[in-house]
Amino acid sequence: MTISKMAWLGGVALAAAVAWAVPVAAQTAKPAQIVVNASGGAQAAALRKSFYEEFEKRFGIRVVDSSPPDMGKLRAMVTTGNIEWAVTELNVEDAMLAQEQGLLEPIDPKIVDRSRFPANLQGRTHIFTRSAYSTVMGYRNDIFPAGKRPTTWADFWNVKDFPGPRAMQNSPIDNLEFALIADGVDKDKLYPLDVERAFKKLDQIKPHVTVWWTTGAQSAQLLIDKEVVLGTAWNGRYYAAIQQGAPINMEWNQAGIKESAFVIPKGAKDAHWAQQMLSVMTDPKLQGIYANIVTYPGLNLDATQYTDPKIQPFLPTHKDNLSRQWWQDVDWWVKNGKTMQDRWSRWVIAK
Repeated sequence: MTISKMAWLGGVALAAAVAWAVPVAAQTAKPAQIVVNASGGAQAAALRKSFYEEFEKRFGIRVVDSSPPDMGKLRAMVTTGNIEWAVTELNVEDAMLAQEQGLLEPIDPKIVDRSRFPANLQGRTHIFTRSAYSTVMGYRNDIFPAGKRPTTWADFWNVKDFPGPRAMQNSPIDNLEFALIADGVDKDKLYPLDVERAFKKLDQIKPHVTVWWTTGAQSAQLLIDKEVVLGTAWNGRYYAAIQQGAPINMEWNQAGIKESAFVIPKGAKDAHWAQQMLSVMTDPKLQGIYANIVTYPGLNLDATQYTDPKIQPFLPTHKDNLSRQWWQDVDWWVKNGKTMQDRWSRWVIAK
């Protein structure tokens, strides 16, 4: 889910050109197991309960999970032909780059039925949008009691009225947008991003960010351990902590909502069974089970009827949450991601 993997590596053109021909018979022969690579943590258990167990039941093939998503490793696998993963998660920007570079198998519409997905997602040729998730603000409610809680990114930047150490992801994605919103830009008028203005605003909060987190599990644990009192995280990470009794609240106002992408590496020897895994992931009942566990809703429009009403307020697509958020402009990040990542990498270590 980080943009760090978006860095262009040597041999991209070669990776895009390499075509590892795998006979059809080898692709459809039933293997003992397949590997699905995703983000790990609470998500891994939810994927297993909702999708992997059903896949194993239907096809008699064991699912081995691994983590984390890694664009560089995907490229290396395809380039060498040593492909470990049948399916892997990528952030949607990396997924689009992977498609452009010829690193992905096309999705077979005869197997993967997305007819009940939003129209703009049905035509994706190589990218399967498995769920939606949001980057939200979180805070300790024992530090900020009712009536004195941060609700905007301007509040996050306001260290006088909301004192204490902060944590943010070590990535320009989301942080540039949060900075602009904190500086007064309307959330519906973010793009194209005013990069100079965003980094100038980030300069103000940088001394108060004591941890730049790199994994989803770390983002929530920082608040749990009281290492920080304010932070950012993917909504499911905070939800899992809240369910375990952590004194954490998350704020949906001005949160950034985006897609979670799953793809099949080009030349995967078990590509047929990877298609079957994606097919299982379209099932609205199974998507409902997944959302009930980690609050990342699937994109099948029938899935909401299978979601626990108590869980729905914690979903980024819930009607009370969706209108308060902004959708990430994937095209902008695909075009500008490498430049932004290079600048971010220099900025975050600069004194």
